[in-house]
Amino acid sequence: MSGTHRLLPALVYAALTTSIVSSLGMLLVPSISAELGVSVGSAQWMLTVNLMVGAIVTPVMGRLSDGPWTHRLLLISLGIIFVGSVVAAAAPNFTLFLVGRALQGLSYGIVPVTIVMARRHLAKPQIDPAISTLSVTVATGLGIGYPLTGALASLLDYRIAFWFAAAFVATAGAVVWRLVPSTPGDAVTRPFDVPGTALLSLGLAGMLTAVSQGPTWGWGSPATVLVIVGAGVAFAAWIVVELRSRDPLINLRVFRTPDVFLANATAIGLGATMYMSLSVASIIAQAPTSTGYGIGLPLFWAGFVMLPLSVGSLAGNRLVRRLGQESMTAMLPAGSGLMAVAALMLWFTSDQLWEILIGMALFGIGMGAAYAAMPTLIARNVAIFEVGSAVSFNQVLRTVGGALGSAVVGAILVANPGSNGIRISLGAAAVGGTIVFLALVVNQFRIRRHRAA
Repeated sequence: MSGTHRLLPALVYAALTTSIVSSLGMLLVPSISAELGVSVGSAQWMLTVNLMVGAIVTPVMGRLSDGPWTHRLLLISLGIIFVGSVVAAAAPNFTLFLVGRALQGLSYGIVPVTIVMARRHLAKPQIDPAISTLSVTVATGLGIGYPLTGALASLLDYRIAFWFAAAFVATAGAVVWRLVPSTPGDAVTRPFDVPGTALLSLGLAGMLTAVSQGPTWGWGSPATVLVIVGAGVAFAAWIVVELRSRDPLINLRVFRTPDVFLANATAIGLGATMYMSLSVASIIAQAPTSTGYGIGLPLFWAGFVMLPLSVGSLAGNRLVRRLGQESMTAMLPAGSGLMAVAALMLWFTSDQLWEILIGMALFGIGMGAAYAAMPTLIARNVAIFEVGSAVSFNQVLRTVGGALGSAVVGAILVANPGSNGIRISLGAAAVGGTIVFLALVVNQFRIRRHRAA
């Protein structure tokens, strides 16, 4: 097998790190709460700190990957994630465990780095299919990671799941060191935007803290309001700094390109819709039947609910590779349409396991199509030395959308406990997904009228 043919499988294997680490979150909150002696609300910080660090480091890693040392960046990042996995697995208390989860947050930046390397080292006909494959690796891997995490945690111990993650990351590092080229290719060295990085980090950290802790602190509490205002000020200052900088962390001017703006706007909407539906589906799967809405699956089987998501995302990715290379923009409404159908289906029928499984499969197909199109549209419309920062920012927007979706679900369930809150949450996801789909359809008609004129 030639070096070029080995490169994409090696990059996919490295990108699966994100899936393995992500699967250690939602399912294990109850286990961490019980084993480390903290409340369930406190245990939620294992998700918050991981998400916060991921949102901050992803644009930084994307910007650095546009330079000449992408191979070294990927190896160092995998090394830090490995250390974080070991720390979390061996942590004797919750504080040290959170340190490990924070270090694992670098996993969110792995996919943008692999996309940069694919565009840099693969032949031109291979680039678009490779980017679409890498962009859905996370969704595909979750369908494998969740069942594996559930099985390890239920049959053995939650620490075994983290030790497995450490072993997987170690093998990923070995694969990257052995099979991924270390040559800088056509990359150039550019000054690093320290002020822009600091302001974006403050804004993202503040916003994610507010949306994740708002249900606990209270949305009208002084702490929540202060954090939201501070985040808004940081974002406003960041925009001003980026527009004036000659070498910005994120080139905001590329948002004037219709395809780039479309991909980034869609990332927020679909991220929120997907996270709301998947999180509620996970709650339904594990809740006792006595609640009136739960299916009562044990932890071992609850992880398998995500398996159709993995199969569907693979199918959606293949659809893009066969039909979408000439018209990536059309894949966004097609994929979002399937995700809207899945959200609507779960809203009306989610009291049986087979209904949830079909919903997960539809989500996977739609996500495979839409998420594969986004980075390809962006990569086609920005300069090659900006691919890493542009694609990583799209990844951040997906994360932000997911965080917003999580906050909405949390607020709804706090205000409306029980089956009523579950139905309202699924309804919010369905309405949000439908709005995104209709907006994309309207935009598609606008594009066709413009071309005809």
